[in-house]
Amino acid sequence: MEKDNKDNKDHKYSSIYSLERALSAGTSRLGSIAEDTVSRFTRTESDSSATFSNSGSSPNGSPLGSETEDEGDDEEMSKVPLQAPPRRKGKIVVSTTNQKLGGNGIEIPGVQSPNSTITSVNSISSLLKEKLQLSIPQALRSSKKRQNADYRIRAFVGILFLCVVFLVGFAHIYYTQHVLQRAYFDKFRFNKNERMMYVYNNVGAEIIAGKLGEGIPADTGVFPCLTHDQRSDSVCLEWLQQTRLYLAHTQSNDMNCYHVAWQSLSPHFNPMDCFDWSSKRGHWYGAGQIQNMAYPLEQGRLDLSPFITGDIRKHPFGNVLKPYFLNSKGATILVDSQTPLYVSINANRTKDFCLQAKYDAFAYINHLTPLPQLNYTICATDNMKTLHSLMAEKSLWDGLKPDEYSAVHSLLSEPVWQISPTNEATIYNYTEDVIALGFLRQGHVLLSEEWQPSPGDLVLDETRFPTMEETINIFHRRGFRIVLTIQPFISTESINFKEAVANRLLISERGSDPRIPALARYKQSNSAGVLDITNNKTLPWLQAKLENLLKTYHIDSFYLDLGNAQDMPHYYKCEQPLTNPDHYKSVFTKSILGSVPVIGVSGAISRPRAPVFVSLPPFPSSWKAIKTVIPTVLSYGIIGYPFIMPGAVGGDVALPMSDNNPDNDYEVNLPDKELYVRWLQLSTFLPVIRFTHLPSKYSDDSVLEMAKRLTTLRQKIVTPLLKKYANESLDSGLPIVRPLWMLDPADPACHVVVDEFSVGEELIVAPILYSGSRQREVYLPAGAWRDGIDGSLRKGSRWIHNYRVAEDKVAYFLKMPNNTRF
Repeated sequence: MEKDNKDNKDHKYSSIYSLERALSAGTSRLGSIAEDTVSRFTRTESDSSATFSNSGSSPNGSPLGSETEDEGDDEEMSKVPLQAPPRRKGKIVVSTTNQKLGGNGIEIPGVQSPNSTITSVNSISSLLKEKLQLSIPQALRSSKKRQNADYRIRAFVGILFLCVVFLVGFAHIYYTQHVLQRAYFDKFRFNKNERMMYVYNNVGAEIIAGKLGEGIPADTGVFPCLTHDQRSDSVCLEWLQQTRLYLAHTQSNDMNCYHVAWQSLSPHFNPMDCFDWSSKRGHWYGAGQIQNMAYPLEQGRLDLSPFITGDIRKHPFGNVLKPYFLNSKGATILVDSQTPLYVSINANRTKDFCLQAKYDAFAYINHLTPLPQLNYTICATDNMKTLHSLMAEKSLWDGLKPDEYSAVHSLLSEPVWQISPTNEATIYNYTEDVIALGFLRQGHVLLSEEWQPSPGDLVLDETRFPTMEETINIFHRRGFRIVLTIQPFISTESINFKEAVANRLLISERGSDPRIPALARYKQSNSAGVLDITNNKTLPWLQAKLENLLKTYHIDSFYLDLGNAQDMPHYYKCEQPLTNPDHYKSVFTKSILGSVPVIGVSGAISRPRAPVFVSLPPFPSSWKAIKTVIPTVLSYGIIGYPFIMPGAVGGDVALPMSDNNPDNDYEVNLPDKELYVRWLQLSTFLPVIRFTHLPSKYSDDSVLEMAKRLTTLRQKIVTPLLKKYANESLDSGLPIVRPLWMLDPADPACHVVVDEFSVGEELIVAPILYSGSRQREVYLPAGAWRDGIDGSLRKGSRWIHNYRVAEDKVAYFLKMPNNTRF
């Protein structure tokens, strides 16, 4: 029995040893747990009150062995290499309580004697197994928790990294756009590295943002100019071998003006500045007539084009231009007239307005400087109306003679009868029809250039007008004034062509013999020379011809049909160089005005002296054309042309050869009746009303009756206002016909109204401009207004929706006193 007990003990101690070895070779976590368990068990054997026995434990914990057996057991146990050999401490009292293993909540049943150790190994093994089974999932869960924690840490680090990148980027942008911006002048900042310019108003709001020096290579350094290149009143910066920039500042009347001047230093660099024209920058006006006539300008599109006049049907710009651009937030851009200017609007899918100085083979062939220079001025203040008033040319009355002042008022109050003079009978019959109307004043008879045998003859065609001197005397007695159209073009078939060539009075062709004139096409003439008005011999020759007409036929005045820049010979060369082909108009008009009376010009790039009115371009007889009349008139007024002569009522349609010609169906050549009526309603409120077709030519008597009512309206209400604001225009330079924003510049709705206008500040007109329409939307600025149709009072600063307008009515509203009560 003892032998069996011994073998049993040896076997079980061996099992404990083997288990210990396996646990030590496992994971550190599990080995630690097993080692801790055995260690705790050993400590329990030696230090606790538990005893061991062969026969297990009794419920009451009484001793079941003897001391002799304990000694034998100690001897056998000494042979087993336990980590913590048990130490004897005398008789041990058996504890019946359960011991917890390692503090992890696994209880070990209490044992009673050392001998019970051998017999309890199975229990220990079972407990260890249970411990391992509980610890492994807990370890896995701990591992997952550590992995989740790792992910959270990585996510936090990633977010922190992105925040750092964002902050670094923001700091860089802030540094380059703000710290590197230098306030060179009051309300003006410029970043010389990014070449970004910002202009602010008096309250610090940004109103202009532009990228200067487009096209400068990115790696080109910027440096202060050398001493001999600097100017005393300017800041000078230079991009080496590319360009030089001068910035200057002036201030007056709370208006800050910044002068920008680029000098190209390379034949491959053309200075170009672009401004942000997105909606947040406000609305832009000015320039003149642009193709498709967008109003405001930022709503249109224009590829980079030379800023010269042309035929709007074929070229980017119309017959009247000025490089003046006005912003609704209170800023203007005015380009120097010497700049070889190119302009683009929203080109290449951008919202940019760009100015460029560039020489070319036609528009800017005469180089005033070796390389192109871009010079312009930006002025800013808080109110666009105030700013525009400060920028307008003042004292237009200076030097005005009494007969010239009278001519201004006569054009405002009397019609202009535009006649194509095929023969003397045509003119005579036309004036007879005017008199037969009975309600229209006689006014001015404007004869187009067909009064000559050939363009440039400057004498009446005696074959078609054999008794014209006597006929003109009859016209004068009836109250008419006779106006002849003249032009600087001399046809090769003209009687004066040979003389002009012999005296070298014509523009020559560049690069050839100066005795050879440069030829161009003009209207019906396929080949014509152009008078060189810069030649000192040309003006006296022309004056003599015109004075002979005045003396022989008692002509009242002349109308100058100057064509446009595109009508000039392509390789033109004048005696004195011109800035551009349009410069010719200014020189010619100024020269003629000093010698003979002139009431109108067909085009201009600078305001002619009063009493000269500037004509709108010819409009076709169409509903599309009538929609462009108002924005064109408003644009011309904004750029400094207060005295405007609109085209003919119904469109500029050529008259038939003769009313007496039975083969000619006159009715077919008339404009559409509804279009004619709506055009007449619109023209009633414009500065000059011009007729080609008489209202009596329509078979419908309603047209004639409506014309009578409109004539009465014009004489009673419109003409007094036109004269009043014409006098104001002579003082202030402000236009007679004004956009609504000039009545209330702070009202955003007034900035975008394109189909209404005001006469001064007292009369608003809202004509019908669509075929078949009998209603429209009307906007009234601040104040009280009286409806011109039904006499009702209307409150301003609001839209009137679906306003009813009959075919024989036109919507207009008169300003009432501010204390008017409803």
